[in-house]
Amino acid sequence: MGEPELRSGRLADAAGVNVQTLRYYERRGLLPAPRRSPGGHRLYPAETVTLLRVVKAAQRLGFTLAEVADLLAAGRHDAGLRTRARDKLAEVERRLADLTAVRDTLRAAVSAGCDDLVTCAESRTVPCPSPVRTEARLRSDA
Repeated sequence: MGEPELRSGRLADAAGVNVQTLRYYERRGLLPAPRRSPGGHRLYPAETVTLLRVVKAAQRLGFTLAEVADLLAAGRHDAGLRTRARDKLAEVERRLADLTAVRDTLRAAVSAGCDDLVTCAESRTVPCPSPVRTEARLRSDA
């Protein structure tokens, strides 16, 4: 006999999600429809715990559920994980660069003592790195 099947509550507990997440993942096609017991309870194969953990780990890496579905499908048909991971890494690096620019602008604004963004953006004498000025400067540099 194979591994025992898990009802929704036990599966959710084992995977660290809630039962509503299971239903949602089923609707999104991330989980196959489970077998039903004679009493109508959903019965999932034990390996579904691993699948759920993979989905949650991919989400923590920044993949959307649509991207996770593509990754799961690709894993069944080709070796698309490496390409998709490279693409996600490039996206994350772009977001980090954007966040670094935001952080640097905020630090400069705090250091300059800016209290009013509009006044700061309009002033030619205050050395305030207003996001408006920074954005205009970045556009002129491009």
